[in-house]
Amino acid sequence: MPATLRAYDPKDFAPLFKLDQACFPPGISYTKTMLRYFLTLPSADCLVAADEKRIAGFILTEENPPLAHIITLDVSEKDRRTGVGSKLLAESERNLQLRGVKTILLETSVDNEPAVAFWQRHGYRIEAVLKRYYLGRLDAYEMRKRLSASQGQ
Repeated sequence: MPATLRAYDPKDFAPLFKLDQACFPPGISYTKTMLRYFLTLPSADCLVAADEKRIAGFILTEENPPLAHIITLDVSEKDRRTGVGSKLLAESERNLQLRGVKTILLETSVDNEPAVAFWQRHGYRIEAVLKRYYLGRLDAYEMRKRLSASQGQ
C-alpha cells in the first residue's frame, strides 16, 4: 500500500528519530533533544508519509513568513526514488505558501550529490557556500526557492 501524507503525531517521534539516524551520519543527524526541540517549535510543521506499518519519510519545516526553512527531509532508503520525497516537498510547499511564505531556504552538504540534484530538480538554487557548516569541517550549500504565485493553488 502506498504511503499517504498526514500531520506529525507525537507517537511518531521514535520512528522519526530512527529514520533521521539512518539518513544522516553521526554528528549531522539530529540528537533526540534537537529533533524534539525542532518538532515542538510553535513555528514548526511536520508532514509524515506513512502506511499502516511504517513511516517512509517526513519533512520538518519552520516558518516566519515570508520566509520558511526546511529543517530536514528524510526518506527511508527503501523509499528513495519512488516519489515520496517529492510528494512531501510539494505538499509542504503548498501549505507554507497558504500561510504566507514566499521563500524557502535549506542547507545541504556540498558532497551530498543526490540531495543537491533533488533540490535543484525542485527549483532550489545554490545561494551560498557555508564554510565548515557541518561538524565544524564540512561545507554546506545554502539553497533557496522563491514560491510562485500560482504554486499554492
